[in-house]
Amino acid sequence: VVEKLTPLFTRAASFASGGQNAKFINLDMEEYKDLDMTIAVFTRILDKPEFKNLEAGIVLQAYLPDALAAMIRLQDWAAERRANGGAAIKVRVVKGANLPMEQVEASLHDWPLATWHTKQDSDTNYKRVINYSLHPDRINNVRIGVAGHNLFDIAFAWLLAKQRGVEAGIEFEMLLGMAQGQAEAVKKDVGSLLLYTPVVHPAEFDVAIAYLIRRLEEGASQDNFMSAVFELSENETLFEREKQRFLASLDRLDDGIPPANRQQNRSLPPQPLPHDSFGNTPDTDPSLPANRTWGRAILDRVPSSTLGNAAVEAATITDPDTLNTVIATAVEKGKAWGALSGDERAAILHRAGDVLEARRADLLEVMASETGKTIDQGDPEVSEAIDFAHYYAESARKLEKVDGATFVPAKLTVVTPPWNFPVAIPAGSTLAALAAGSAVVIKPAKQARRSGAVMIEALWEAGVPKDVLTMVQLGERELGQQLISHPAVDRVILTGGYETAELFRSFRKDLPLLAETSGKNAIIVTPSADLDLAAKDLAYSAFGHAGQKCSAASLVILVGSVATSKRFHNQLIDAVTSLKVGYPQDPTSQMGPIIEPANGKLLNALTTLGDGETWAVEPRKLDGTGQLWSPGVRYGVRRGSYFHLTEFFGPVLGVMTADTLEEAIAIQNQIEYGLTAGLHSLDPEELGTWLDSIQAGNLYVNRGITGAIVQRQPFGGWKKSAVGAGTKAGGPNYLAGLGNWTSAEASATAAVTNAGVRRILNAAAGALEPAELESLQRSLASDAEAWAGEFGTAKDVSGLSAERNIFRYRALPVTVRLSEGAPLAHLARTVAAGVLAGSALTVSAA
Repeated sequence: VVEKLTPLFTRAASFASGGQNAKFINLDMEEYKDLDMTIAVFTRILDKPEFKNLEAGIVLQAYLPDALAAMIRLQDWAAERRANGGAAIKVRVVKGANLPMEQVEASLHDWPLATWHTKQDSDTNYKRVINYSLHPDRINNVRIGVAGHNLFDIAFAWLLAKQRGVEAGIEFEMLLGMAQGQAEAVKKDVGSLLLYTPVVHPAEFDVAIAYLIRRLEEGASQDNFMSAVFELSENETLFEREKQRFLASLDRLDDGIPPANRQQNRSLPPQPLPHDSFGNTPDTDPSLPANRTWGRAILDRVPSSTLGNAAVEAATITDPDTLNTVIATAVEKGKAWGALSGDERAAILHRAGDVLEARRADLLEVMASETGKTIDQGDPEVSEAIDFAHYYAESARKLEKVDGATFVPAKLTVVTPPWNFPVAIPAGSTLAALAAGSAVVIKPAKQARRSGAVMIEALWEAGVPKDVLTMVQLGERELGQQLISHPAVDRVILTGGYETAELFRSFRKDLPLLAETSGKNAIIVTPSADLDLAAKDLAYSAFGHAGQKCSAASLVILVGSVATSKRFHNQLIDAVTSLKVGYPQDPTSQMGPIIEPANGKLLNALTTLGDGETWAVEPRKLDGTGQLWSPGVRYGVRRGSYFHLTEFFGPVLGVMTADTLEEAIAIQNQIEYGLTAGLHSLDPEELGTWLDSIQAGNLYVNRGITGAIVQRQPFGGWKKSAVGAGTKAGGPNYLAGLGNWTSAEASATAAVTNAGVRRILNAAAGALEPAELESLQRSLASDAEAWAGEFGTAKDVSGLSAERNIFRYRALPVTVRLSEGAPLAHLARTVAAGVLAGSALTVSAA
């Protein structure tokens, strides 16, 4: 940032000649996460010798408790600068106008709100910063800009400045067009007034909308002085209200330096929390200095990291007999694990979550060292693994409380995870199987085996027996086939390519396989979209972890005028070309390397264009390893082309066009996979059309399409993106498919009210014995309760204020195979369930 902004400051300083003053640059700070960076950039630029005599400014927001401490830092730096003969600086003090953004940030990351929680506290802090700054010993170092429209605050600052004799160091600032009469009065009293206004090109007027909306909010909020500014002289009640607010804000003016609201410090041992319900784990907050120091120490260890090596070596198996022994031991020792109650397994899994948190640094280190995952991508992944532990712990308890059925754990589950999420996916699959009472044999991907080993060591440390959770590394392909096809294996959980799922099925035709497979994912952008946001989300979704996510955006489909929008094109290209590509030990890297030197279809995608395609951003190989590539964007991808329909798993994005939303949906649905899909549109009708038509498991509207969070966005796809039961990882049904079920007497007694279900019951009644009929009635009542409480409703369990995350069930066509001798009551219940769900049923009889 310093490098990019320095030419601007150089240009500003160049005007200081011939009696002219240099141009004044004010460096603003919009978000809390940028506070430290803004100060660091500001001071480093002005520390350059050529800017010694350049006066410049910076902004502080008083609704942050950190504001006074930040002002003291700037004052100390400016005092040293002045002592060395340099120019003073100016600090513009504002109350802060981005509270909704801070609330969103805190909500999405499970962090404390960075700002004061009340307007009263913000008002006090505003005066606290001004009171500190307007001092004869300080004003020559830092001039103060008092920005705001509250006449009480302006009077306070002016009287304080006059009392202390520092009037020359204060400047009052207001917004052009806001309370013009009051602005004239202020100017008359204090002598001068600086007015601010946004300046935009007429063709880009919409970029000023956020500014205008904030002004409307200020005028509408009863907490804000602007809501009363035009009536103060006539309305005694409003005047008294503002007077009392002002006086109240003075009560704690002389308190000490307020501490920051955010105190997370990853270098300290984590404090285990009570586990009586599920809540998502906060990610690491990089805005905090202690966390940045902690992160740099991790990255320093990456080049020489050996974490996981010993465990991998110990887990390596080279002969069939040893593998058979491992399988037999896991099955035998797993019996005791499966006999534990849900509460007992939950306690161990909760401890596993705590240990994973305690080993967050180790997990980040090994992921960066082994798979090239940057710390900003790795940290949420560790949080996801922790969330899996706590979520499935609570799911284990619920598994025993299903009315009308008893869960029977699988004896042995084999977990075969991928390399692209080397901690979260193996952890999620393993923890789910353990929660369901099964022993586990896990074979991490060879490219990520050390990462898998460190995760597994954490589970062992938490109390999962080593014979119940066994890690293996297999030296020969034949051993892999032996493991997958072994008759003692009850379940296989695969995350990988669809071709791998087909291969596993070829090993054993009756294999109970639960697989989350490939994705070829697209985002549609319509003319009604916020194009700036769409470009930002698209770049992040396409190139996070170098595009090596099964959920990554490989395509964007531009509808109508967006296809020719220079603004969208420029924003997208700027977002892509601005990405810093590098290895994870460099903390500034935003996109890391690919897992292996590019070859095959990925190399083709990075180097070869199809018919009619052109490079908007051509990928470049950045070093001799073949793993570090700059991102690529290709325009002109045609419907039905190789790039349209093929998954590449790397940093290349294809751009397609469509005349209408309906055509775009058809393009999106033409792909064989259905994992994630996105839409950027502000039109409710377009949203409704898309939600009713798109064929994918996870749908994202006006946001990126990667980074699913446990419980908040359960993850799993449709079509060739899912093999097996299709239940979503991190969702309420995932454990149900990891074992078998036996019937138990249901307690449900509600009457069957659905007309279609009643007809099925009546049709079956004549062919059933009284006991069978009674059982069928209870079963149908139980199904009706489940439909009303879970499957027939759309839910937002997380209930965030910042976004909606709707979990819904969609009816699909189903074929029911009736085997010879199967009870009629079972068929009746199955068909009734299909009728209740609205599925199109076909019954095939033996």
